[in-house]
Amino acid sequence: MKQVTQTLRTGVVEINEVPVPSLNDKFVLVRNSMSVISAGTEKTKIDMGKKSLLQKAKARPDLVKQVINKVRTEGLAKTLQTVNSRLNSPSPLGYSCAGTVVAAGGLVEGLQPGDRVACGGADYANHADFVAVPKNLVVKVPGNVSDEEAAFTTVGSIALQGVRLAEPKLGETFLVVGLGLLGQITVQLLRANGCTVIGTDLDAALVKRAEGFGAIAVPPGGDVTGLCAAKTAGHGVDAVLVCAGSSSNAIIEMCGEVTREKGRVVVVGAVRMDIPREDFFKKEISVVISRSYGPGRYDPVYEENGNDYPLGYVRFTEQRNMSTFLELISQGKVDVKSLITHRYSVDDAAVAYQLIEGNKTEPYLGIVLQYNPASQLADMAARIEVTPAAVAADKVKLSFYGAGNYATASLLPPMQASGKVTFSGLVTASGRSAQGVAKQFGFGFCAGSYAELLQGDTDAIVVTTRHDTHGAAVRDALTAGKHVYVEKPLAMSVEELSEIHRAYGDCGQAQVMVGFNRRFAPATRQVVEHFSGVKSPLVANIRINAGVIPADHWIQDPQVGGGRMIGEGCHFIDLASALVGSNVKSVYAVGSSKAEKSALLNDNLCLSLTFENGSVANITYTADGAKAMAKEYIEVFGGGRSAQINDFKDVTLYSGDTEATRLKAGVQDKGQKHMISAWLEGLKAGKACVDYSCLMSTSLATVMAVESLSLGMPLTVDTTVLTAE
Repeated sequence: MKQVTQTLRTGVVEINEVPVPSLNDKFVLVRNSMSVISAGTEKTKIDMGKKSLLQKAKARPDLVKQVINKVRTEGLAKTLQTVNSRLNSPSPLGYSCAGTVVAAGGLVEGLQPGDRVACGGADYANHADFVAVPKNLVVKVPGNVSDEEAAFTTVGSIALQGVRLAEPKLGETFLVVGLGLLGQITVQLLRANGCTVIGTDLDAALVKRAEGFGAIAVPPGGDVTGLCAAKTAGHGVDAVLVCAGSSSNAIIEMCGEVTREKGRVVVVGAVRMDIPREDFFKKEISVVISRSYGPGRYDPVYEENGNDYPLGYVRFTEQRNMSTFLELISQGKVDVKSLITHRYSVDDAAVAYQLIEGNKTEPYLGIVLQYNPASQLADMAARIEVTPAAVAADKVKLSFYGAGNYATASLLPPMQASGKVTFSGLVTASGRSAQGVAKQFGFGFCAGSYAELLQGDTDAIVVTTRHDTHGAAVRDALTAGKHVYVEKPLAMSVEELSEIHRAYGDCGQAQVMVGFNRRFAPATRQVVEHFSGVKSPLVANIRINAGVIPADHWIQDPQVGGGRMIGEGCHFIDLASALVGSNVKSVYAVGSSKAEKSALLNDNLCLSLTFENGSVANITYTADGAKAMAKEYIEVFGGGRSAQINDFKDVTLYSGDTEATRLKAGVQDKGQKHMISAWLEGLKAGKACVDYSCLMSTSLATVMAVESLSLGMPLTVDTTVLTAE
């Protein structure tokens, strides 16, 4: 399918062929007929892309700080790989569209194929032939509203939310600053509320257009303050809605001058907000920044998981704002059709963006992209071939399921640099990043279905999607007779591990590898070598100062990420297993008591592990430590020897009474490159680099650690339960 994207490094807008996005139970797959370019928001994104790297750094100092911290911990080379990957990845444009439902997920109520719908969401309702959108960001279109009008729904909801926050009352007087697309709709909404509206903009044509909707016009350079005073008997306007975008502080200063005592200022556009205290303090003016389309925005529980807010407590959510706006169009109270100045085929999207970039000097307001249903249906099932460079026949053929930040920064570059692989197929969850990654790393094709990877000419599947997909993806790869590498965790439940175990037993010679990279780190290998001659059991202490992950991050979603014990704790159980050289025998977990934390999501806990060879390990995992402290610290004892690993940078080895041997790596090395090399060599040699029983024991121990937290008792880790019927 076609999708409009921008590359952050250059800011260039392109129309790319990408796979149709996949559908899950809470999403709706929609064939677009129309989408609207939001000139203000999308111009800001494009302008950022066209800046030099130095200008980008000045504009986003927060990201620069993240890069500096990453250099300190992971080194310059790996950081540059991550930065380059993000700069070169195509980013989708658009967030307001309309079309027809092609398919609805199993947990979507009230929508079915053939329904006309409007869609919203910057990560979903893009300029593309097909979009997969969460059910709470999709609304049905009334019969008397055209798809072209419905495509304005999300843009209109932004204006509507700003008006709601201003709490207009019949007879009040409002000032609308900025009469672009949002401003024109805002004027109409306020007039529908029975308000007197004063409108101003730097563009005389936009002021004239607002007059047509009933606004009192203040032309460019006009006396806004004087007119507001004249129309309100000197009291000032009841409220100001700022729909402009500006780096100047003049707009917010003017708001204080023209607003009455105890009036309101609602900021919808991106303006500078150094609020002058005097006017705002003396008049006790309320200032609110409107958050996009309404309640639910930026809440993954609402948007991604589809959990609605009760109407009795939240009358107008994002979705209900979208429905309301469509009803206003249907009733003739809002006119968006007259705001359309340009219509382009999606094939000509680059020409459309020349308008907002300033390369074309003609005036514009509403810009609509149109899609061809015939070509959409023809392309829907097609996979996209990419022409890679010729490769040697003795290389391992890999296909990737998922291409997120970790895969593009830490897996794909070293695999490509090894010279031992050729990349066959690529499937990503959204489809939007697939072609860019495919071109960058030389994949043979990208597709929209995981099944195409299993049917293709590939030796091994690399699974790097979100955690809830791992179990089924590994099972299906083994069933198809493919070797499989999966990023941790291997699975999220005993049931999923059992399915993998049965598929592994049935498949014959296929290998399973989990991305437990720390066992391959040079520091780990040095410690293992240090204890190689010790016959007695070992004692290991592992402390992880993990840091906070926000509660709304997908890892903290019980169904998607499974929490940090499942998602990350498995790394350290495997590390302990590697250090003591044995599989886990039992696990006992206790967690700190926090009102907001369930056992599954507890990220402050202690694990006690016993191993088959008599060794023991203690793992302390906390999210509440100071950032300044090193993240990972490991100690191992046994046979008169000791060892310490400090954040996989420094290693100290002790033997009896002799002086310590300190080995400093300089930069952090957690073993990714060594792991990849060992895995590829194992594939070619026909021998797994990590024993399957060890991987399964670690994975089962991880799942049982959460159960132990719930039960408050130690549990035996017995992999024979995986074969029980």
